[in-house]
Amino acid sequence: MDIHEHQAKDVLRRFGVPVPDGGIAFAPEQAMHEARKLGLPVVVKAQVHAGGRGAAGGVKLCRSETEVNAFALSLLGRNLVTKQTDAQGKPVHRLLVEKATDISKELYLGLVLDRKSERIMIVASREGGMEIEELAEDRPDALVRMVIDPATGLVPFQSRELAFKLGMSGSQIAQFSNVMRGCYRAFRDLDATMVEINPLVITGSGDLIALDAKMSFDTNALFRRPEVAALRDPGQEDPREDAAAEHGLNYVGLEGDIGCIINGAGLAMATMDMIQLAGGSPANFLDIGGGASPERVVAAFRTVLSDPNVSVVLVNIFAGINRCDWVASGVVQAYRELNLTLPVVVRLAGTNVDEGRWIINESGLPLISADTLAEAAATAVASRPAMAA
Repeated sequence: MDIHEHQAKDVLRRFGVPVPDGGIAFAPEQAMHEARKLGLPVVVKAQVHAGGRGAAGGVKLCRSETEVNAFALSLLGRNLVTKQTDAQGKPVHRLLVEKATDISKELYLGLVLDRKSERIMIVASREGGMEIEELAEDRPDALVRMVIDPATGLVPFQSRELAFKLGMSGSQIAQFSNVMRGCYRAFRDLDATMVEINPLVITGSGDLIALDAKMSFDTNALFRRPEVAALRDPGQEDPREDAAAEHGLNYVGLEGDIGCIINGAGLAMATMDMIQLAGGSPANFLDIGGGASPERVVAAFRTVLSDPNVSVVLVNIFAGINRCDWVASGVVQAYRELNLTLPVVVRLAGTNVDEGRWIINESGLPLISADTLAEAAATAVASRPAMAA
């Protein structure tokens, strides 16, 4: 789960990380009030769950209340499209108004969950304020990496060593150690999966301030972190993913036209690859999980068909915990309940496969059966209406 920049800064502030003074505005009048309270100039930032806001016109240095009002009017209630969003962008419902900062140097600092080492990894760079992915690809030597041992946690010498590598000296080393300690404690204590400060700036007076911040959290741990769950903003999420989660489905919307209903993340990825190989494009990733009842299959169809771009549905099941006859019954039930007219391709394998195929074949419905994954993908691509193809 992601949260907004102002929420991440509030969290980090509680853990002792210095952040700029600022306030939230939901209307232009509030933005001007915050600017008046902080003192001009101020920086006004669109609050959306996406990076690249500055390049997309979502961040502006304002030197007057008139500028603040005009910029707020141009953003609030509209969608902001950045390099990290789709063509629809993300809706802007709130703005962060902050006191402008005297920037002398920009650094990058991030803590992420490294699944390879099964550790929290610190990633830092002397070059902050830019996309870390681009820096990692173009100049990987510019990044400093350090792993935190879970048995000891972050130890002081690691913070000092990292401060030296980032070119700090004097009181900045102690300040950086405080920032590192706060970020690590926030990561550890709140079940985060990422804490990123980009940029972490050194001001003209030599102080360190987290000028921008992002945090992501383990969704599976939210049940024990109600204070984190309360920060969720459904307006920034795909409503289809929320509806799918209510039925125990894992759904991610994509931009193709072939709807996918599959069990198992690995099989889902392989199926999407096969669709691409056959010349098509998947409309979604959807894993119905184990023990899928007919009702869950119907819910999966509803979720997939909520995307108006879907022109054909591909059901690909390799049953272990699942049962092919349950899935087949769900497919038939969904076809009838939802009055489907678009093509539905079904490939079943595994537990009770003969019973499942019998249900499909005897249903009297125009369901298309396939024996292999390659055949199912090719059939789905070939079954698309002429305009979609």
